Amino acid sequence: MRLEGQLVIFSLGEQRYALPLATVARVIRAVEITPLPRAPDIVMGVINVQGQIIPVVNIRRRFRLPEREVMPGDQIIVARTSTRPVALVVDAASGVIECPVERFVTPAAIVPGLEYVKGVAKLEDGMILVHDLDRFLSLDEEQSLDEAMGNG
Repeated sequence: MRLEGQLVIFSLGEQRYALPLATVARVIRAVEITPLPRAPDIVMGVINVQGQIIPVVNIRRRFRLPEREVMPGDQIIVARTSTRPVALVVDAASGVIECPVERFVTPAAIVPGLEYVKGVAKLEDGMILVHDLDRFLSLDEEQSLDEAMGNG
């Protein structure tokens, strides 16, 4: 995927992040999450979005941020990896921005080993980590999730 284009900006606490707009299907307000037995630790449960059962990934746990309960004002970003739809609970999705290629820095240029980061967008009001959803779940987590959802 190219490091340019439109990004969906969201926040977790004070930090802002982004996903490529092409991977985002919709943003919805927080709904009740149904626990999913035998799912990987990173999966909070599942939600029903227009008849489709979608796993909810704990983005705070993945980024080693302090966890908290899902609040009524939170939002859920429904996005698509190369293999499945996923839902991410975020504090707020704040909109879409256009980000030209010259404003991107590869993660290796900043901190080598940022596994889930596709790049960093440098904006006038700070930097935003752009995430790579295809690297978000490990192969083991993908397989465990398939089994828990009855696809394995």
